[in-house]
Amino acid sequence: MEGNALLDRTDTKFLLDRSTLLELLKEVRDDYRILEVKGTRLNRYKTLYFDTPDLDFYHLHQNGKKNRHKVRSRKYIDSDLCFLEVKFKNNKGRTIKTRVVIDDFELDLSDNSQAFIEKTSGIDYPLVPAIWNSFTRITLVSRHDTERLTIDLNLGFQSDDDAIKLNHLVILEVKQPQASRNSKFIQALKKHSVRPDRISKYCLGVALLKDGIKRNAFKSKILKIEKLDNGYVA
Repeated sequence: MEGNALLDRTDTKFLLDRSTLLELLKEVRDDYRILEVKGTRLNRYKTLYFDTPDLDFYHLHQNGKKNRHKVRSRKYIDSDLCFLEVKFKNNKGRTIKTRVVIDDFELDLSDNSQAFIEKTSGIDYPLVPAIWNSFTRITLVSRHDTERLTIDLNLGFQSDDDAIKLNHLVILEVKQPQASRNSKFIQALKKHSVRPDRISKYCLGVALLKDGIKRNAFKSKILKIEKLDNGYVA
């Protein structure tokens, strides 16, 4: 992973099903290395997203606002590491991630965590837990380029007493210093007619679980995800 942290990067996301993923992995196996952590290549993640009580971060995304932030705590279960992270998506399509190690999830943000968030983002208003997310991840690193791929499986979301599991959906993300279609994986995706998709796991979970919120911008994406998760190729 050295040289491939890519905390300042471009992200290109794709939605697909597991059967298509298996075909793609066969085709690109000679072009990528796979990350292994303590003997496992399928690593578990758990995330707690924060938002304002009125879900302002979600609504900014729903309304297509540029220069937006996302605040989350993410635990790497197999490494027993937990980070507080602030992600900033600017109007040029770049994602900049800043993070700090914390002991464990905080339902009430500590003074240190609030100070980190304010220093990093300028956000000084109250943030509260909004939604939980869990998934397992395969991480690939290109043998040829500065490029990293994350392949997220077994996605689950929980908010209060409501929960949903997406067992067959795959969210694949290509992370590069600059967007390039020369990626071996992107070329393979194109061959299988899998096109880039804009998707936020946070917004997807909120749209699926929260009642009485505006979700017009995500309706077509949710329909596609439902088809993929039920075994249909979009």
